[in-house]
Amino acid sequence: MNTPGARPGAATACRRCLRRSWLLAELSGPLDFLARDRARLHDVLALDDEELVAAVAGRRRGELGAGLRRSDAGERHLPSRVEALCAHDPTYPRQLLDVGAPRMLYALGGAARLVKLAAAPAVLIAGSGRASDYGLETARSIARGLAVAGITVVSAARGEIALAAQTAALEVRGRTLAVSGSGLGVQPPAGGGALSERVARRGCIVSELPCGRPGRLWGAAAGERTLARLSGLTVIVEAGEGQRELSPARLARGLGRTVAAVPGRVTSPLSAGTNALLMDGACLVRGPEDVLELLHPPSPRPANKRIDNALDPGLSSRLRSTLRHVGTGRDTPQKLMAVGMDLDDALLALSELELMGLLARGDGGRYVPRGLPPG
Repeated sequence: MNTPGARPGAATACRRCLRRSWLLAELSGPLDFLARDRARLHDVLALDDEELVAAVAGRRRGELGAGLRRSDAGERHLPSRVEALCAHDPTYPRQLLDVGAPRMLYALGGAARLVKLAAAPAVLIAGSGRASDYGLETARSIARGLAVAGITVVSAARGEIALAAQTAALEVRGRTLAVSGSGLGVQPPAGGGALSERVARRGCIVSELPCGRPGRLWGAAAGERTLARLSGLTVIVEAGEGQRELSPARLARGLGRTVAAVPGRVTSPLSAGTNALLMDGACLVRGPEDVLELLHPPSPRPANKRIDNALDPGLSSRLRSTLRHVGTGRDTPQKLMAVGMDLDDALLALSELELMGLLARGDGGRYVPRGLPPG
């Protein structure tokens, strides 16, 4: 969206949204104080400009109020490959149009690429800023598998789990979208500069703060609003029980998004948060296959009909009944006993069906139908 009268090379978001970005940067001090309570911070960020100034500006109310009335507040030339996009542009990601979302984003990699990535299936991989070897390897495995499957890997622009996910996705030439808590161009943590450049070449890095302005403590917390909204599914790989590490999951749940978590050792503090999420109803994931299944649930299979069509007309009613039970999930001798079969009869029937090639033995003593035609 081109702003009438904007200077050549200036951001292309509207002046109102540029002023909003400027205002947030000017309020970094009081917003840092609010960042200790994530929910309160997110509520304050949902206020309009005048309400925000009244709520947190303190003695700077007059100064910042006057700044908002300046027509050029927030306008600036942007670095190469950075573009700005705001909610008044029809291409702005629709996931970011609710009241609590950022009004505009600066995008390293370009606005068009941001729009394309936001329209594709995306998964947020989040977790502890300091991770174990188990957490790092799991994050890499999930990100790598999702990227190969064409899913956009979304993460914060810092933190060990996030950086591991980005690195793995890029290794297989996948798409990544990173959200920075500071303005673009702020020096990333040690070792993050080269990775940020790689992310920008194939994907996009976004921020709601003006370029070069640090987000301090509150910026990362504010970025969680963007992360949760741009992702259809949130996977917490490894996290403690603190508010900070579980905040992305709580935000995603509040938005009605699916939340999943990777189980960990019950004795590890780094797994306390993910294990708690699982106990609270989060979906359990062990690798990329589980995540893909959550994104694309398999169609319900009419198991009985498929099995009946596959059977030899001469198959005995006993074996036919056993095979039908297995196809509906009663796939162990114990489960067959629960529907009235004798243990010896169940074991014999399962063995006969396995020899006939109609069943195969799976993990954990389970049996699965095999050799059936497509449903």
